[in-house]
Amino acid sequence: MSDKDTSAGPQNDSYRQPELAGSPLLSRRALLASATAVAGAAIWPGLNSHAQQSANGNNGTVVFTNTTVVTNDAERRTLLNVALAVQGDRIAAIGDTAEIMARFPNAEVYDGSRKAILPGMINCHAHLAQALDKGFNEDFGFPNSLQLPENPASLISPEESTLMSMVGALEALRGGTTTVVQNVGGIARDAAALASTGQRWVFAESVRDIETVDGPMSPPRLANSVPPRYSDRLREEGIQRIADLHSAWHGHDNGRVQVFPAAALVELSSPQLLRDVKAFADQHNLGYTIHMTQSQPEVDFMLRYHGVRPAIFLEQQGYLGPRLFAAHARYCDDTEIAALARSNTIVSHQAAMAANRGVNPPVTALREAGVRISMGTDNNNNDMLHVLKTAISMERIQRNDEIPGTLPQPEDMLHDCCTNGAHAVNMGESLGSLEVGKKADLLVLDVMKPHLTPSGRILSAWIHNGQPSDIESVMVDGRFVMRNHRVLTVDEAALMEEAYQIGQRVWGRILRDGPVPLPRF
Repeated sequence: MSDKDTSAGPQNDSYRQPELAGSPLLSRRALLASATAVAGAAIWPGLNSHAQQSANGNNGTVVFTNTTVVTNDAERRTLLNVALAVQGDRIAAIGDTAEIMARFPNAEVYDGSRKAILPGMINCHAHLAQALDKGFNEDFGFPNSLQLPENPASLISPEESTLMSMVGALEALRGGTTTVVQNVGGIARDAAALASTGQRWVFAESVRDIETVDGPMSPPRLANSVPPRYSDRLREEGIQRIADLHSAWHGHDNGRVQVFPAAALVELSSPQLLRDVKAFADQHNLGYTIHMTQSQPEVDFMLRYHGVRPAIFLEQQGYLGPRLFAAHARYCDDTEIAALARSNTIVSHQAAMAANRGVNPPVTALREAGVRISMGTDNNNNDMLHVLKTAISMERIQRNDEIPGTLPQPEDMLHDCCTNGAHAVNMGESLGSLEVGKKADLLVLDVMKPHLTPSGRILSAWIHNGQPSDIESVMVDGRFVMRNHRVLTVDEAALMEEAYQIGQRVWGRILRDGPVPLPRF
């Protein structure tokens, strides 16, 4: 969760337009115009429509030849010197290159030699607009303890907030993330822009109904807390936002966009809100999510006013279950782990953000209890490879294995990210592995890098040593969204120039009296 509350819709009501630190190269309104609410229309002037990529495998056939395929299937196979054929939005064949080419003689050929193909990564927990907060939100605990003279979010317009979300989406795309769960309130404003990237989206519209707490629990908020009071109006408006977003976007572009309901945080949710969110998910056969046990003050708040720990509170309200993916679980005790296991609840592990917060969640205990682990980024950084790198190291340190450093394996990390991530987004039968009949969501690595070649096992080499820039192409639903390092759906140069100008203006204003004071040993 971000250090500001993002559960109640757009957070820019106090926006003030300061003096510009230079003129932007583009008209922001031209760049960010969500000109139509019609699903599938070209919505950003200057940006390529996902539906216009006929020259890049759009519902045609592409064969990746003489390549390495990291399947992430049940046997966790890595297939050497094979071909992978994509027809329409599905993987049509994997096998001998000559045989595959004979089957698809008119296919577009992608030379896969000296490449490796992996399933696209699935990010189960992101707050994309917090791209604005890089260099601020990573180093001061949770919630952020640094008191800035002004909140960065208050200095940008709603359109600029959408642009920040696009910066986060662009980072995710370049890093091989093909599916993103965007977990905030007020997604309707950003939906068209995000959908234009061509990635697979889960818009988890986040709602809360508490009146007595204004954000995630912190030591000061706990010290000044009062018994929670809830608002029927906030709850009803939140559920209506979910319903409206679901009607407008769920199923867009052959199911590439889904809409899930989300209760924001345990300490911000009434029992009735939890029941309503769960009922909406049940009615529409959706996944659903929540932030859970992300701080010790949250646990203390729940014990003080509800008499139980967060996961037990969710269990009492019937909120736990196999279609729930609960974010964080940083401070779960044994009773909560047992409740998560017996309900088949999925836990989304944000390893990189947890490490920044100085917390090593009880992933070993969760895993040994049988809890399914998926993965997410949280905020600021949207690099899932960084998450996998951090997760494998954190868990190896946490475990007490006879031979340290042997568990988990890189294959376990890919399974958590892709297989379990696919289950979390309610697409376990069609995503998460490279198998015939599954969706063609994949990434292509250039292995001719000194940190990747030579290697005895490309997946291990990449997770331990790799960089997002190793990814040369990304495909979603059988269509290239990035090819040969060029993003096809977003005018990246224009987007980044605009983001730079915004950052210069916002942080120039905040830091006009000097740098932020830093903790010291």
